[in-house]
Amino acid sequence: MGVKREKIHFASVEELLGAPALTGEGTEEIKIELIHPFPDHPFKVIDDEKMEDLVKSISLNGVLTPVLVRPDGKGTYEMISGHRRLHAAGLAGLKVVPAVVKELDDDEAVIAMVDSNVQREEVLPSERAFSLKMKMEHMKHQGKRSDLTSDQNGPKLASSQIGEDIGMSGTQVKRYIRLTELIPELLELVDKKTIGLVMAVDISYFDKDIQTWLYEYFKQNGFLKPVQIEALKNCDNVENMTQFVMNQRLNEALPETNKSRKVTFSERKLDKYFPPHYSAKQREMVIISLLEKWQEENN
Repeated sequence: MGVKREKIHFASVEELLGAPALTGEGTEEIKIELIHPFPDHPFKVIDDEKMEDLVKSISLNGVLTPVLVRPDGKGTYEMISGHRRLHAAGLAGLKVVPAVVKELDDDEAVIAMVDSNVQREEVLPSERAFSLKMKMEHMKHQGKRSDLTSDQNGPKLASSQIGEDIGMSGTQVKRYIRLTELIPELLELVDKKTIGLVMAVDISYFDKDIQTWLYEYFKQNGFLKPVQIEALKNCDNVENMTQFVMNQRLNEALPETNKSRKVTFSERKLDKYFPPHYSAKQREMVIISLLEKWQEENN
């Protein structure tokens, strides 16, 4: 069995010297208390084991990669990229962080925020879903059609453009955005990998009542299978279906389990047909011979 190797990070010269990595613009030291989170930020900042590692690293080396912020016109700043670094810096006891300050309008800010976070390996499906939806909406606000963008090769689907930006197909982008139509309980099951992406997308087209009933069915039975959702999709008038009928359809869609073919006879029943002195072996021989005769007659 092959050994899973950890990814190796080759530090830049700036990192080795303990200096912030520059991105083409100068950095400033900004007080943490002057930076506020991006509104409706779709990426969760969680105090988990990875956060503990980041806090330890910052405690030893400081913040090596500056955060990206924009001025809000009130003497404070709005975080664009670096929510986890900022949180870890605060936990490490830092009062200031290196930051790139950039003038961005709302649409540019959303797109920059999404692009800087969406390709992280640990991004949850729900985070990717809402962030891609935000980017799609703000691309539209920039004066482009919601379904088209343009480049030197002519018009293309916005989903395809977004996919190119993050190394994903346009179809996959659309699938993730559909997840935003799920009720929170089902979306959590997607994050936990209990429900697959394709099946979750199919469920997203059902109304919220059906989705709620599907979640209740899952809670009661411990599963939801693609064959069940496919059967439900093929039902007529699903929107007017009752919960009882829906459960029936889901159960009917399950493949029949192999039923036991074992046949047993109580001794009391057999006593009616055999003399008292017949042993179990003698009874078995008689039954087999009668069955063989029955088989011959039926063939």
